[in-house]
Amino acid sequence: CCFAGAFFQIRSIFGVPFLAALLIYKRRRMHLSMYRSIEDFLQSDNNLIPIRYSYSDIKKMTSRFNEKLGEGGYGSVFKGKLRSGRFVAVKMLEKPKANGQDFISEVATIGRIHHFNMVQLVGYCVEGSKRALIYNFMPNGSLDKYVYCKEGSNPLSCKKMYEISLGVAQGIEYLHQGCDMQILHFDIKPNNILLDENFIPKISDFGLAKLYPVGNIIVSLTAARGTMGYMAPELFYKNIGGVSYKADVYSFGMLLMEMASRRKNLKASIEHSSQIYFPLWVSEQFCMGKEFEMDDATEEEKKIIKKMIITALWCIQLKPSDRPSMNKVIEMLEGEVECLQLPPKLLLCPQQEMPRDNLHGNLNPMCSNTELTCSTLSAR
Repeated sequence: CCFAGAFFQIRSIFGVPFLAALLIYKRRRMHLSMYRSIEDFLQSDNNLIPIRYSYSDIKKMTSRFNEKLGEGGYGSVFKGKLRSGRFVAVKMLEKPKANGQDFISEVATIGRIHHFNMVQLVGYCVEGSKRALIYNFMPNGSLDKYVYCKEGSNPLSCKKMYEISLGVAQGIEYLHQGCDMQILHFDIKPNNILLDENFIPKISDFGLAKLYPVGNIIVSLTAARGTMGYMAPELFYKNIGGVSYKADVYSFGMLLMEMASRRKNLKASIEHSSQIYFPLWVSEQFCMGKEFEMDDATEEEKKIIKKMIITALWCIQLKPSDRPSMNKVIEMLEGEVECLQLPPKLLLCPQQEMPRDNLHGNLNPMCSNTELTCSTLSAR
């Protein structure tokens, strides 16, 4: 009996430290695997242009992380300054995912391309558990603070918002058609559109991006990716079509709708429930021959907003095959509103219900078997 008691006492004394040591060992093994994956990628023949910095360099350029610009699920962003005097934004990645695939994806994508409407990756840091991405500093921040600001406080004119939307469209079209590899972003939203000193839009955050051969029409994904409210329905509903570059077209359409209306597409505070899901409400307005409510807008501004909304309605069609390519989207935005037609049919959800085990449930709270038909609309 005494022996048994002594055994349990020894096990209780040594068991907890042993368990803790085992957990630490496994965690280190996981991190070592992630670091090895990242190092293997960086040492491969990938023609990367960005500079590799040490963590000591990162601390110096940010004055020991003195000025935070923002934060998100990825980590935090700090303002920094290079020896040349150039300002940069330093994104510290705090939550590793899938053996560092978020880091690898971003460096592999943006590190190889250069476009007027793409944020430029200046450098990166991989040192122990520290991982950072260094970008050009965008003094006007992200687009979301201009899209969602209160009435009367928005410094951007309707024309400037239109110009920004056109720049974003040209950037996405470049990702789809202008590179050796087709790049699908999968996270187009206002927060990921940065604005330089002249309010030129720069697409950022390629952590979810995937590269495919240009000829690949349909791509394979193991799980849905993106941000709710901007994710294309085919990422949830497998029976409406395969995943392709049209997923980015859908996300851009939702972004464009928000830019035109200066509000979120989903706004539960609206008094009339029919206005909660904005794309459906504005489609009904057009179908009834009503003009979209635009306070104090000039005739030119009304035409611009109408053109943006009609283009957005084409982009957010339920079936990927019904959406235009980004090249066609640019043509629509650059053309005359009198030449645009509303989509003949707006379906928000497929007739077949989504399986209950789907990751995020319904596509949107207003999701129902709704079909809206319209006659051809010509601008007055």
